[in-house]
Amino acid sequence: MIMPKKQPTLETERLILRPFLLSDAPIVQKLAGDYDIALNTLAIPHPYEDGMAEEWIRTHRPEFEKGKLVNFAVVDKKSNMLIGAISLNIKPEHERAELGYWVGKPYWNNGYCTEAARAVLGYGFDAMNLNIIYAYHLTRNPSSGKVMQKNCMKYIATFPQWIKKWGETLDIDMYLITKSEFEALQTA
Repeated sequence: MIMPKKQPTLETERLILRPFLLSDAPIVQKLAGDYDIALNTLAIPHPYEDGMAEEWIRTHRPEFEKGKLVNFAVVDKKSNMLIGAISLNIKPEHERAELGYWVGKPYWNNGYCTEAARAVLGYGFDAMNLNIIYAYHLTRNPSSGKVMQKNCMKYIATFPQWIKKWGETLDIDMYLITKSEFEALQTA
């Protein structure tokens, strides 16, 4: 696995994917603090209290430097507004990473997450030389699964009662794509 020294900025047709800044914290708190965002993600708390966004952002650089995490702020090119986050949680010893993402509720159903995921998959396979990128979503949140499907990730399994969130035991679906599968799509 190859880990660049500095986290890059990626661009797509409509988006800029850049490292988070501490100045992003208020909008992170506002967007991620929405009940529906927390409800449909595995790790976002609710309520999203003061200081949590700053604390989260401060973890990014040290974890990137250890080769464990790359976390991008998803920014709309036209408005320059932060609209979400996308990350690779890296397992370097296995040359694989878990893709994770959320987009603020005002930006749902615009294809932003699909577009950001495609760029991050490319970065993971091309720049980092990962072999596998996988992702999970709560089964009750099929929209997240559609992002995976639109990026040609293969459905692997449903894990019943896999996690417990807010006292409720929930099922998750797992998807993945290999480097060779991704490369074949790029040449097709």
